[in-house]
Amino acid sequence: MARILFLFFALTLFSTSINAQDMYRVTADKLRVRESRDTKSKIIGFIPQNENVAVLDASDAKFYKVKFKNGEGWASKDFLEKIAPAAQPTTPAASTATPNTQTSAAQGSEDLYRVTADDLRVREKADANSKIVGYLPKNENVAVIDSSNTTFFKIKVTNGEGWVSKEFLVRVSPVKPAAPKSTIAASIPQSSKNYTGIIFIAVVALILFTILYFSFKYASGNKLIISFSVIVILVVGYLCYITFIAEKVVTGTFSSSEDVQYKTFNFKSKDSVTVSDAYNDSVFTSKYVIDGDMIKLYNQQNTIMLLIRDEQTLIGEGFTRGTFTKR
Repeated sequence: MARILFLFFALTLFSTSINAQDMYRVTADKLRVRESRDTKSKIIGFIPQNENVAVLDASDAKFYKVKFKNGEGWASKDFLEKIAPAAQPTTPAASTATPNTQTSAAQGSEDLYRVTADDLRVREKADANSKIVGYLPKNENVAVIDSSNTTFFKIKVTNGEGWVSKEFLVRVSPVKPAAPKSTIAASIPQSSKNYTGIIFIAVVALILFTILYFSFKYASGNKLIISFSVIVILVVGYLCYITFIAEKVVTGTFSSSEDVQYKTFNFKSKDSVTVSDAYNDSVFTSKYVIDGDMIKLYNQQNTIMLLIRDEQTLIGEGFTRGTFTKR
C-alpha cells in the first residue's frame, strides 16, 4: 500500500513539472534545432511552422532549449512565440490583473525613435568595437528599450535586439501596442504604376509606322529598301518592348559570400522568395514585387531592397548590403 501511494505522488509531481514547462509556437518556416547554444554547432533536427514545443531552458539571451520529437536541443528564441497558458480556476481576478500590469509597464518603457543616418550600424554590445549585427536604413522607426547608457541606446527590431549610437536617433513618440500577428509571412508590397514607358512606346511606334509608310510610298517598289525598313522597325520595336514594357522576372537562388544578415534569396515564383537569415540561423518566406530595377520585399517591419544589375547579379542595400550572385 505504501508503494502504491509513493508511486501516485511521484506521478503527480512528474505531471505537475510537465505542465509547468512553457509551451511555444514555431513562427519560422523550418526552425533549425542545434546540439548546443552555438550557431556553428551541429543541426540535429528541424521543427515545422506552427508546431508547439516545450521550452526546458530560457535563461540564454539568444537560444532556448526545447523538447521536440527527436529529443532535446537548442533553437533561436526569435522564432518561438510563447503560447498563453490556460486560465486557472482559482483567483481569476488576481491571475488576470498581474499580466496586464506587466504588459502596460513593458509598453511604457519603450519609446519610438527615427533613424537619421543613412546606414546606422547595429552592434551586439554597447561598445563601438563590438560586432556589427546589422544596419538600419534612414528614416526607419525603431523601439528603444534601454536609454540608460550615455552613448548607446538598446533597440528592438524584427530579428532581435542590439545597440546603436544615440546621436543618430530622434525621438518620435511612445510605442503603441503592436497588433498580434499569426504568421511572419508579409503581405505583398505595393509597386507604383508608371506609364512613362507606355507613352514612350506609343510615340516610337507612331514614328516607326510613319517611316514605314513613306518607305512604301517613295521607295518606288525597291524591295531592298522596304525590307531594310521593316527589319529596322521590328528590331527597334522589340528592343523598346523588352526595355519598357516586358515585366522583369527573377528566378533561382542568389547568395553572397560577404558577412551580411541575409545570406541567400531563393526566388521560387513570381511573387514568393525564401530568405536565409544567417544572424538568427533560420529561413522564412516573404512576398515581393519588382518595381523597375528594384526588388522590394518585407520581413515583418523591415524592408529588404535588392537592385537588379543583370540576370546573374543582385545588389543589396541596408541590411543586405553586398553582392548576390546566381548559383
